[in-house]
Amino acid sequence: MNITILNYGVGNLYSMKCALEKIGANPRIAKVNQLQKSTDGLILPGVGNFTEALENIGSLKKKVLDLVDSGTLVLGVCLGMQIFFKKSEEGRGEGLNLMSGRVKKLPEHVKIPHMGWNNLKIVRYNEIIEGLTEESYVYFVHSYYPSPSNKDVIVTKTEYGANFPSILAHKNLYGTQFHPEKSGETGQIILENFVKLSRR
Repeated sequence: MNITILNYGVGNLYSMKCALEKIGANPRIAKVNQLQKSTDGLILPGVGNFTEALENIGSLKKKVLDLVDSGTLVLGVCLGMQIFFKKSEEGRGEGLNLMSGRVKKLPEHVKIPHMGWNNLKIVRYNEIIEGLTEESYVYFVHSYYPSPSNKDVIVTKTEYGANFPSILAHKNLYGTQFHPEKSGETGQIILENFVKLSRR
């Protein structure tokens, strides 16, 4: 198993690495120019700014896109999922454009950032949530959320000022708006499912 955590300057790399090691995976941390085609699964962690993330990836964006095109499974976490989209209200620049839609800011009438535990409401079944129960709780730290044009990619939703998508899945792309590496048993189940899917 070759699970790679991408180091593009905005991720909580070691928390993710520890969470994966805890479930028996053997992850490696790599910069964009170190990505290998032999990668079974790629994780895009994310704590930071949309524009900064894209600037850090820069001209090496094609290496990420080539891995996606090859069928490699990709898990985007928080900001890592938001860069699946082309545009964000957070800043300038063009994302990876892997999903249609855009990233929106949470409404002003709620405290921003949304920080803490909240529940998942299952919209449709997907293997990434195998073993989860309805109303499972996970840990969020974010001010923006994805708004996909294709609602079929939404697996779960969460209510905080808006009823926003909290897990997305489309072909070999998976995304969580929350941090599975900080979400206890629920997060562990999601990471285990991603690793299992990467083995296929």
